Amino acid sequence: MALLSIKGVTVKFSGLTALSDVSFDIEPGRVHAVIGPNGAGKSTLFNVITGYISMTEGEVWFEGQKLNGLRPHTIACRGMRRTFQNGGIFAEMTVLENVLTGLAQVTASSIAGLAVGMPAAYRAEMAAMRRACDLMRLMGISELADRPAKDLSSGQQRLVEITRALATEARLLLLDEPAVGLSVQDRENLMAVLRKLTARGVALLLVEHSIDLVMAISDRIVVLNHGQVIADGEPAEIRTHDAVLEAYLGRN
Repeated sequence: MALLSIKGVTVKFSGLTALSDVSFDIEPGRVHAVIGPNGAGKSTLFNVITGYISMTEGEVWFEGQKLNGLRPHTIACRGMRRTFQNGGIFAEMTVLENVLTGLAQVTASSIAGLAVGMPAAYRAEMAAMRRACDLMRLMGISELADRPAKDLSSGQQRLVEITRALATEARLLLLDEPAVGLSVQDRENLMAVLRKLTARGVALLLVEHSIDLVMAISDRIVVLNHGQVIADGEPAEIRTHDAVLEAYLGRN
């Protein structure tokens, strides 16, 4: 069964059709990319999936449950998280503190419980700390734990944001332009991290303009143009697809 199913999604704004009958599935532990020219509907699609925009027609299903009409925080609590192109870390907090904020909703403790010294609250906080440290090791950012997020490079900040999203035990991560502004080395590091995540069964859906990265890491690619799916296939198919070459990739 698909982890996420997009079924006939259409979005209209005051007569303008931003998405038209978009359908595709996402499987666990795989990387799916959405590409297309500016204005193709990629951001609108992300916003529909995560509950920030209501669809005019269609359905979105996650782990067999329909998401239509649910608020973003409700969808997030079900195991789907997203990042944003302009980032979303807490600049004044350390890396560790940023990751711990992602664990807040799955940590069974409270300030009151800690204040009065409840053992259960203390154990929950220690478990959250261990989980945060495990995740930072997985993502290769353990040495940054005590550094303020504002002092990190763009690539390091991106890894912190992804780590925080993963801390919620998300089974699907939606990554909006994860490679924007990154150096070649940072992109290589990012791809290595994303491969680690899929090896652990996490599914990834990414919007990305770096075609080299998309082709290198994706299992499947959906191409949008004017709000419609013009291609859906493996990277090798997309590279030579006539409609994609015409609308987006161009011909050599």
